[in-house]
Amino acid sequence: MLVPSRVPVRLRHLLVLLTAIGFIPLILIGAWGVKMTADHQRRELERSMLDLSRALSSAVDAELDGWVGTLRTMARTPALGSGDMRAFYDFAKEQVHMQSDWSSVVLTDANGAVVFKTVLPYGSQDGWVIDPDSLQRAMSLRQPVIGRIAHGQAAQPAFPVRVPVTDNQNNLYVLTAAIQPSRILKLVQRQRNPDGWVISVHDSSGLRVARSLDHERTIGTGPSASLAQLMQNGPMEGVGVTRTLENVEVVSAYTRLSRYGWTVAVGAPTAALTGILAQSAAVYAGAIIASLLLCTGLAVLIARRMVAAIGALQEQAVRLGRGEPVQIAPSGIYEVNMMGLALEAAAHQRTGHERERGHLLASLEQALKAQEEALARAESASRAKDDFLAVLGHELRNPLSPIVSALDLMSAREQGVYQRERDVMRRQVVHLKRLVDDLLDVSRITRGKLELVMAPVNLCQVVAQAVDAANGAKLRGPAIGVRMPESAWVMGDESRLVQVLTNLLSNAVRFGGDGAIAVTLEVVSGQARLQVRDHGVGMHPGMLEHIFEPFYQAPQPLARAAGGLGLGLAIARNIVERHGGRIGAISPGQAQGSTFEVLLPAIAAPRLGLPADGAPEHEPDAGAAHADATSSEPARRRILVVDDNQDAAKGLQALLELSGHEVVAVHSACAALDSFAAEQPEVAIVDIGLPDMNGYQLAGALRARSRGALRLIALTGYGQAADKQRAEAAGFDLHLTKPAGITELQRAIADVE
Repeated sequence: MLVPSRVPVRLRHLLVLLTAIGFIPLILIGAWGVKMTADHQRRELERSMLDLSRALSSAVDAELDGWVGTLRTMARTPALGSGDMRAFYDFAKEQVHMQSDWSSVVLTDANGAVVFKTVLPYGSQDGWVIDPDSLQRAMSLRQPVIGRIAHGQAAQPAFPVRVPVTDNQNNLYVLTAAIQPSRILKLVQRQRNPDGWVISVHDSSGLRVARSLDHERTIGTGPSASLAQLMQNGPMEGVGVTRTLENVEVVSAYTRLSRYGWTVAVGAPTAALTGILAQSAAVYAGAIIASLLLCTGLAVLIARRMVAAIGALQEQAVRLGRGEPVQIAPSGIYEVNMMGLALEAAAHQRTGHERERGHLLASLEQALKAQEEALARAESASRAKDDFLAVLGHELRNPLSPIVSALDLMSAREQGVYQRERDVMRRQVVHLKRLVDDLLDVSRITRGKLELVMAPVNLCQVVAQAVDAANGAKLRGPAIGVRMPESAWVMGDESRLVQVLTNLLSNAVRFGGDGAIAVTLEVVSGQARLQVRDHGVGMHPGMLEHIFEPFYQAPQPLARAAGGLGLGLAIARNIVERHGGRIGAISPGQAQGSTFEVLLPAIAAPRLGLPADGAPEHEPDAGAAHADATSSEPARRRILVVDDNQDAAKGLQALLELSGHEVVAVHSACAALDSFAAEQPEVAIVDIGLPDMNGYQLAGALRARSRGALRLIALTGYGQAADKQRAEAAGFDLHLTKPAGITELQRAIADVE
């Protein structure tokens, strides 16, 4: 009788709980994304405001330069050169009438005395000079000077534009035009800005010349206290939060790049940014709640369907126990169908056994037949398991692809930001990929389909590759020391031997504690002996008997803290034994470290096809390839991305666009054909599992429609040798297994002729 150890939980409750837990990281990542989007929008707003202030500053400078040029042109009239001040007065008065923005023209001599003012009759004795400081600067610097805004005799606010001039006898004068701020105001009003934005222009003394809001009341006044403090404490330009004269909080950008010391300030209300953030948060929260409710409803429906199917099986099991015929209804759930088949088989066996009571020979034949059927079912179940593992590998690799793309995008866009968090995510992605590869390797081993390409191999190169890979994969951990001869040759598959040593180093890193890891290679008595020694937790004798068994885990909680499926050492033993070698482990006891030893038959060093130093020729290492791939700017390509996983397609599109390519992403074969006909891309990156047409069929259709050179790249979660051969037969130039990083993609794209 089955006695439950704890209170059982209903299936529907487990599914609902799993759905809710699955939404937790999505909620956290989404909230972080909303915040990053709001920050990005604020930075874009500040940048656009600063650009506007710079443009306005340049426009104001152009206006001031125009007035200076006009005054210089007036100074070249013969009347001034000959000293005929009466004629020059009449000429200046005509210019004031022609310039709608001029209030008057004033001429002063080298002593600062007024020669004439056009607002007064010629010869009037009026010695009043508005803004004498700017007049003194113009005479001392002998350069044009723009004075501060003030109310003159014309009873209208104006600012002086002063230009030093001389007559034919080289007598110094200062020609001044009193300019009304209306022209500056028109420049400000021409800017089509959103409601609530405020633009103001200030002269060199900080007084306001023009303002987009309430101009007449604020002309000639200084900036608000907060804006004045921002401009006083900052450099020639800057951005900050201030308050307007109306006491409205705004984000202000100012530019003081004018040659005449003028300043342009632009302010945008902060309430708009707050509203955008609140709206984004509300939309995201609504989407999360709706998705959670939908997924919860689906989980409940699925649970009801599974419970109903299991209940039907229970009823048939009771009928089987009573000896009644079993009738199994087909189910849409694979495992339920398999259980139904098992019940039907049991019912058939029971019927057969009853018939065997009177006929011994017939009973024996029926038993043999039942045994053969059982073997066939076992083989079918084994094939189904292998197919399941292949599909599992594909489905697990699919979500890794957008995660890797998102990490590459974050690294490219935000250098140094959240580096620790990105490192954590990369380590976990690499760990998950290794678990998937281990599962598929175990599947190949059990089917006897693990292929070995045997050739002379220098184990020194194997050690170097594995140690480099281990040092590159871990961001922290014990140091790895190596002691080995110049060469140690064996007959074997280099990549698989690297996998063996990598698994041993990974095991040492996880269980080796903080002490150093020692790797020793030597040739003894015709055998190459490779040892990996750590100073970690060690093993007791009971563990040594099972350490190389598949799925064996160290005692809790040690195994869970280190992670893994318990397949690495089992895979390593199978590879070593297929090379004709042996692998073993020894440990003095717990907390005394462990030593793993690999023995392989040694061979003489090959003499043909070797460099002078005796080391085998080998491919350039991955680091050099990466450096070559990233040292030069890749050529811009037109690229078509086809993937029904929208996150993967959009992430890959953004990543490639960031690298300078022109990218179109679609999510079905039909959309790919339409886009291909219109765009004629140079490169097509195609997923194999598409909803309307598989990737192999789509590759042939794209080849047929191509009007130029086309590079086809298969990017899929199916990564077995048969998948690569089928991709090549379908016309693909390259097969990449998900997840593929940006360096691997750049190398694949760079091969376009």
